[in-house]
Order: sequence, then C-alpha cells, then structure tokens
Amino acid sequence: MFSKACEYGIKSMIYVANQSLKGNRVKIGDIVEKVGSPEAFTAKILSTLVKNNLIESLKGPYGGFFIQPDQIASIKVIQIVSVIDGDTIFMGCILGLKECNAQEPCAMHSKFVKIRSELKKALESTNLLELANGIKSGRTILIR
Repeated sequence: MFSKACEYGIKSMIYVANQSLKGNRVKIGDIVEKVGSPEAFTAKILSTLVKNNLIESLKGPYGGFFIQPDQIASIKVIQIVSVIDGDTIFMGCILGLKECNAQEPCAMHSKFVKIRSELKKALESTNLLELANGIKSGRTILIR
C-alpha cells in the first residue's frame, strides 16, 4: 500500500516516539535494528523527516533522533505519509492510468473511492502517541 520508504518512515517514527517518551535519543543503528530497515535508506528517510520538522536530530555523543514528548500526540500518521509518499495514494489511479476520475473512470475507480476516503480518515485520525503506546504496552510490534 505504502512505498518501502514510507513503511520504514512510519515504523522509525513510532520507535523514536516510544523512546522519546522514555527520555531517550536514538542512534540510527538502533532504529534500523528495531524496524528492520537498511541503514543508508533509513538515514535518508530520517533526513527528510527532520527537514520537514516531524523529528529532531542532534549530533555528538549524546545525540540521536528524538521527538519532543509534548509533540508526539500532535503528529498524525498522514503527515508522515504526505512527507514521504505525497498524496499519490489518494489521488493516483489504482490501475496506473495517467488520468482517472469520476467522469472518465478506470475499471476499478468506483471500488476504490470509498476505500481511499476511509484510509485518509484513518491516517488523519491516528496520532503517533497511539502507535507508540501500542508498542510500549506490547499490543503491537514493529518487526518479526
């Protein structure tokens, strides 16, 4: 559904949020281990998230990635998706046509209008704190 970059970005943000709630800054090596992502690719994704003010980074021996604990609840999953994948999941044609709309729909258009709308609502209404708390409680996982 999402690109690999977006999957890794969401999982990385959840892990960093979880650690930030404990007062920890997280090194890139810890992130890639906990989310199962390639290091160079993850570093690039995190750099994009830093540039878009969704996550912070400090260099040095006490540095790492973190999110201010009072900001975690205000970060919605749709913000992460938008920064990494843009809005193509909500706007692009499910069959890859250059143009697809209600006036000239592809064969799958009508089936996916409702699904896209529900997905967008779910991403807009889910915040990073909810997801980090799922990890903290052991109800959810980031990697198998």
